[in-house]
Amino acid sequence: MLMVLSPAKTLDYESPLTTQAHSLPDFIPRSAELISTLREMSPDSLGSLMKISDQLAHLNASRYADWSKKFTFKNSRQALLAFNGDVYEGLDARTLTEKQLTWAQDHLRILSGLYGVLRPLDLMQPYRLEMGTRLQNKHGKDLYTFWGDDVTSALNSALKSSKSAALINLASEEYFKSVRPKNLDVPVITPVFEDSKGGDYKVISFYAKRARGLMARYAIEKKITRPEQLQQFNVEGYEFVPASSSATSWMFRRKLAVA
Repeated sequence: MLMVLSPAKTLDYESPLTTQAHSLPDFIPRSAELISTLREMSPDSLGSLMKISDQLAHLNASRYADWSKKFTFKNSRQALLAFNGDVYEGLDARTLTEKQLTWAQDHLRILSGLYGVLRPLDLMQPYRLEMGTRLQNKHGKDLYTFWGDDVTSALNSALKSSKSAALINLASEEYFKSVRPKNLDVPVITPVFEDSKGGDYKVISFYAKRARGLMARYAIEKKITRPEQLQQFNVEGYEFVPASSSATSWMFRRKLAVA
């Protein structure tokens, strides 16, 4: 079983590292292509393109200017320890053991607008470039055309090496659009997380993102290799709902306490 996650906009390059184990991204030359394109843009143009504030635009222009093909602990840190959004608060990678991080390296991938596909321990220089960005490049009008079949091919290689029978999609719709499911060697299963506060069940973005991280952590802790084992996921009150699930979409629900 192989899981895929989205990255996070929030990054942490300050907390102490919990491991020195690391690897390098597979697509550094492709990332360098994107960096070359981004370096040609002014902060104002970057702000308009990515719909971010002037402060963030200048920060990321500086990041692109500093980006190097050489990855070291001076300019990088492992992806799983660098991302720090809602998903990663649920995953809480900094409390994983060395053995758990090693297991995650074989069974988890992070989709990325700049890096294509990252393993948990791949060194990553700080950036912001969402997969849905309409960045004109020599391959087409956006990052989906830029990455083409590369993301899918990388996932197929990981699926083969880990002898996985399914891909567990814990990524957002924006990021999973970079994958071509029909070209994958295994079926895709997408867990869905819904919450209720005394009314109808629905997907609440913050809770759903956190739940994706919680499920990834659950799989890592228990070293789950068979997808059906994920149906036992019950962290923070979630329960699998067979009646609302299908072969490719698994529903997990919980009732939130009413304040």
